[in-house]
Amino acid sequence: MTVSGPAWADASRANHGNDPFFQVSQAVPACPAPLGPLETEQEWLGESHYRIERGNSCWWEGRCRLPNGYLYDKEIEEAAKRRLSFIEAATHWRERTTLWLTLQRRFIYVQGCVARDFDKQAFLSEMAKTADVERVIDETTTDPASSSLPYRTQADPDKPAYPHGGG
Repeated sequence: MTVSGPAWADASRANHGNDPFFQVSQAVPACPAPLGPLETEQEWLGESHYRIERGNSCWWEGRCRLPNGYLYDKEIEEAAKRRLSFIEAATHWRERTTLWLTLQRRFIYVQGCVARDFDKQAFLSEMAKTADVERVIDETTTDPASSSLPYRTQADPDKPAYPHGGG
């Protein structure tokens, strides 16, 4: 499987939390690259307390074996790549999508574009079976030219996203 990293569109943004963020397919043309976990220093500092609280909550609630939900993300990255290889024959995701995955505290954010006839629910359901994943969040669209994408883009990072409004 070919996996590529993001094009760094804005040097003032960085992946401060080192969250796994990678592209897995490129079949839908002109799909805008998501911003993923790239944040300004100000955004990162503003979110840091909330991020610590979210990361530790699964440990305090007894739902995690590790003391912070973000500690799973590197292992989940490897498991997700294996899962993608395993489900390709059944879902044909590689030839019907342009997708990026962001992994944060046991969540997989699926961002990008899918063909109109792609069985997105089957794909998302299969990805949810990845080891240690708590939730899969769908932020995909069938219309790459839409002005209301369900995710922020690298080309226009300050424009708000419209959750699940892109198709």
